[in-house]
Amino acid sequence: MSSVQSTTTQTITSIPLSTHYGDWRDDLVKNGYTVIKAAISPDRAKNYQQRAFDWLKSFNTPLDFENPDTWVRENLPVLTDINTFENYSVVHEKFMWDARLEPGVFDAFAKLWGTEDLLVSFDSLNVTFPNRKDKPRKPSWPHIDQSPLRRGLQCVQGIIALSKAGPEDGSLMVLPRSNNHVEEYFDTKTDPMSWDKIDWRVFDEEEMEFFHSQGLKPIKVEVEPGDLILWDSRTIHWGAEPEAESNAIRTVIYVSYSPAALASAESIKMKQQIFRDHGATTHWAHDNIFPRDLLAYLPDGSVDPRNRSEPLEPPELTDRLLKVAGMKP
Repeated sequence: MSSVQSTTTQTITSIPLSTHYGDWRDDLVKNGYTVIKAAISPDRAKNYQQRAFDWLKSFNTPLDFENPDTWVRENLPVLTDINTFENYSVVHEKFMWDARLEPGVFDAFAKLWGTEDLLVSFDSLNVTFPNRKDKPRKPSWPHIDQSPLRRGLQCVQGIIALSKAGPEDGSLMVLPRSNNHVEEYFDTKTDPMSWDKIDWRVFDEEEMEFFHSQGLKPIKVEVEPGDLILWDSRTIHWGAEPEAESNAIRTVIYVSYSPAALASAESIKMKQQIFRDHGATTHWAHDNIFPRDLLAYLPDGSVDPRNRSEPLEPPELTDRLLKVAGMKP
C-alpha cells in the first residue's frame, strides 16, 4: 500500500495501481469505474424504488407516478439542481440505510478496501423524472470529487441502481481512464497556487480538450435494477438526464464506504453530530465531511413548512449501522 499526505494532518492510504486482482477491481483501477451486476437482487431493488416513491408521496401532493403532467416542482419536495434529495432527513430514512447495508453493497467495498472496518457516507437519493415540463434538461457538467492536492486513489464513490438505465435513460456518464490523467492535467496545465482543498473540481469545455486529446471519450453507464456502480473520485463524471425517448424514472442511492482507520478524530466527531442531526454529508465517508443544510428552502428563500427534522421511518440502530455511521468504534 502506498501513502500520500492529505489536506489534513493524517496520512491517507491509496490502493496501488500496479496490483492485478483478476476481478472487477482491475476495471476500477484501469478505467476508473466498474459495474457489479446484481449486488442487490432486482426484486429488492424495485422494492427500494417503491419505498423511495412512497417517501415522495408522503408529502401529500398531487404527484402521480403514472401521470407525467404531475411531475413538476410544486408536487415535489425541494431537490437540488442535479435531481437529488438531501433534506427532510431522507438520508436517514430506513429504506436508505437498508440499501446501504445490503450485503452485496457492503461486501463490495469490504473487498475493495480489504477490511470490514468501514465508514459509510450519509449520501442522497436521486429521482430524475424524464421529460419534465417545468424544467429543461441539465447540460453536461464534467467534474471530479477529489482535490488535486490529494494523490492516488483516495475515495471510491458508488451508485445503487434501483431502476434500469439504457441508452436513452438517465444515468452516470464517465470518462473512462481519466482517473489516470487528471494528475498529469493538474501538473502540466494548471498553476499549483490555484489548487483548492475542496474535493470538487468542474472542467469546462476548453479544459476537457486535454482529455479528449488523450483519446478519452465519455460513455453512459448502462445498468439494471440492483447493479452497483463504483468509480474512482478522480474519474471525470456527471449525471446525464433522460433523453426525450425515455420513460424511465431514474432512481438511485449514492453510497461510499472507506476504511474507518483513515478518519481523523475531528472527522469522526463531526460525522457523529451530523448523524444525530439526521443530516447529509458529501460523497466521502472518512474525510471531506461537512454538514449540508438541515433546512429545505423554497425558491423564494423561505423555509419549506414541510421540513422534517427526523425521518418518517427511522432505521433500526444495529451494531453494524452504528459502526459504519461512526457512532461506535
